[in-house]
This record gives sequence, C-alpha cells and structure tokens, in this order.
Amino acid sequence: MEVSGRTAIVTGGAGGIGAAIARQVARAGGSVLITDIDGTALDETVAQLSADGRGRVIGQQADVADPGQIRATIDHAEAELGPVSIYFANAGITGPLGLGEADADWDQVIDINLRAHVRAANVLIPRWLDRGEGYFVSTASAAGLLSQIGAAGYSVTKHGAVAFAEWLSITYGDAGVRVSCLCPMGVATKMLLGDGPPNDPLAVAGAAAVTSAGDVLQPDDVAADVMAAIADERFLILPHEDVLRMFRFKGSDYERWLRGMRRYQARLLPVDPLS
Repeated sequence: MEVSGRTAIVTGGAGGIGAAIARQVARAGGSVLITDIDGTALDETVAQLSADGRGRVIGQQADVADPGQIRATIDHAEAELGPVSIYFANAGITGPLGLGEADADWDQVIDINLRAHVRAANVLIPRWLDRGEGYFVSTASAAGLLSQIGAAGYSVTKHGAVAFAEWLSITYGDAGVRVSCLCPMGVATKMLLGDGPPNDPLAVAGAAAVTSAGDVLQPDDVAADVMAAIADERFLILPHEDVLRMFRFKGSDYERWLRGMRRYQARLLPVDPLS
C-alpha cells in the first residue's frame, strides 16, 4: 500500500516505536492521528512531527483499554483527516510480573495488548470492506512467536496479538484488507529500558533475556522495516533476523526448545520463580 495521501492512526504514539512509525508516515506524505494515554508526551511528539513531516499530524489523548475511546479516536481521525486507511495497533504494556496476583492486572494487559486490536478491527473492518481496502498493522513481539521470561501476561497477550493478526489476514485478505504483524526483539524504548520495578528479579531477568538474545535496535530502524513491509504488503515483520531462526527451531523440536528455555531462565533467574 502507498502511504502518501492516506490517513493513519498510531496508538501508543507518544514515544518509542509508535512515534517512529508516525514520523515515517508523516515524512512519506501521509496524515496521521497519534493517540497516547500520556497527554503531555503526546503534545510534545505531535509538535515535533508536525515540524518534521510533509503530512498533517494531530493527537488525541486516549486509553485503548476503553472501547468507547477507540471508536471515538477513529471517528475523530476520519472527521479531521479523512477515511482511515492504516491502523497501527501499537500501544502495549508489560503487564504483571510472573503469574500476576490479581484478575485486574490480567484484565489490563489483555485489554491493552489484545482486546484493543479486536475492538479497533470491529470498528474498521466493516468500513474497509465497504471501501475495498484497509491496512491493519499489529505491534506484537518476538515474545508472541517465542515466549517472555518473567511475565506470563505479556507472553500470552503477544501470542494472542499474532494469532488475531493471522486470523484477520486469512479472513479478510481476499477482500482488500491487508495485515502486517511486527515481532521485534530488543528495541531501545521505555518498555525495555525503563519500565517496571528496577530491582525486581523477574523484571531484571525479563529485560536481560531480551538484551542478551540479540542487538537492541533503535525505534527508527524498526519503523523503517514497518514501512518497507507495508509497501510490500508483507505479513510478518522481523527486524531481528535471529527471531526467524529461533522460531523455526522451536517448531522443529518443541521439547528441546522448552528444555533450552528452562536452562536459559535458570541462568538469568537463579531464584525460583515460584518462590
């Protein structure tokens, strides 16, 4: 799909991968609405990108855990910028560490990392089917193809995001709806480098599992891969080439892969995760 002249929405767009994607869209001549729960950071990012790109950039503070706010964001973008052609379901959180201790913690990570994708698609798919085209880009994670040490909720919801993106592509791909799924490993964002309790063994092990497995990329490099995938209408976006090798190994010998992951966890987390 050609981005120039199109309208896009980027959730979680005030920083990290989301801001980098919005920057690429604006530079390519697309109009973009950025949403984020952090209103101050959102205003700063909109100002920066408005001065940097060719396309129009606007912002709307929103919480993607709220289905009403998702619909309102899409309606606002269409009223201000025109029909939404590309939706970047990018907002995400790490969620509870370990198994989590409360249903509310699981509800939050499921709402943001997975249900927000489903709810946006419920609004957009009928409109895209009427128009004959649309593009849904899901930010999942390498954890959605592999796993995530230290955070069950993150691993589960990222697997779900991959599965939902696959389902969208299978179900609507022949009706003009294109889908891409971004599965990076380490990216220099607040989620990896500055999110979560800094001294919690599970948080430390989870971050170390990512940073020791491969290079930590910059958000702009990841966003460039995303734009290339959209131009090619390619489903799986893997900024880290090693992820494909790991994924193939996992599928070729699941038992061996599980044993290896347990050994890897033991090196990173000498304390019993169940204690």
